[in-house]
Amino acid sequence: MSIARRWVFPIIWMVIFAVIGAALVKLAFFADGDTPGSAEFPTGALTEPVVAVEHGTIRNDVTLTGTVGADPEVVARAGISGEVREVSARDGAHVKKGQVLAKLRGMNERGGTVWWNLKAPATGTLTGFDLLVGQMLGIGEDAASVAPPTFRVTASLAPEQQYRLTTLPEVAQVAITGGPAPFECTGLTIEATSASGQDGGAVATVRCAVPDDVRVFAGLGARMTIAGGVAENVLVLPTTAVDGGGGSGIVYLEDGEGGRTEREVVLGISDGTLVEVVSGLAEGDAVLQFVPGALAEDAMGSGF
Repeated sequence: MSIARRWVFPIIWMVIFAVIGAALVKLAFFADGDTPGSAEFPTGALTEPVVAVEHGTIRNDVTLTGTVGADPEVVARAGISGEVREVSARDGAHVKKGQVLAKLRGMNERGGTVWWNLKAPATGTLTGFDLLVGQMLGIGEDAASVAPPTFRVTASLAPEQQYRLTTLPEVAQVAITGGPAPFECTGLTIEATSASGQDGGAVATVRCAVPDDVRVFAGLGARMTIAGGVAENVLVLPTTAVDGGGGSGIVYLEDGEGGRTEREVVLGISDGTLVEVVSGLAEGDAVLQFVPGALAEDAMGSGF
């Protein structure tokens, strides 16, 4: 190998390494500055999504998860203070409402003898009935209990769901898990309870009676659907666009200069996704799709 060839290749490799090193130094310390056209500087303006007020139909069905339970026992109490003179029923027997269970003898304020019949307060199974002839009972004392053969469906109603029930129907549609076909559950009632929901609000208890001809068992799961009304061809908005609920709220309109204005609206029924706008807006009005400062998923629970 000649002296020239011995030095050419090392020099070439030195030049290549020098170029690579210079490129790395440039990338590390002298990167190109950000320009308005680079990814860090988007050219488009960020705008908030809007939604137009439009006509629609809202079906306000509130669906709850409940449980089948036996109706509570009905207690019969002594109507006088006196002695049990006759017992005509036994514990565990099936009795009819009004059936005489025992006879008591007492005295009135003039010292005269009075008789009083202890009657079954409901139709069902006599429970805890242990009266004995000669036993003394005081007025108002529990004397017998009857467990009726009837059932009810019970479910919890959260505060935001209570807002949706502007009127309370007398019946609900119930479907039993693994049970018979859906049926009407009558005598619908709502009672306030002291229990609290996940958000700390008071939870109400909804109850309705299972028809006698529907076969159910205590402990079965049930789905209760309460029809809170239907509003057809009304102005509607997504609930995410409304701050408030329960009859009134605030929406936000763009003012055309990059700002927003508030407007109060009167609200009607809601299905949890859409809400009826009774007044305050007209068809085609554009409002912010999401309440400013609220996450979309949180806005879904803003009173509806």
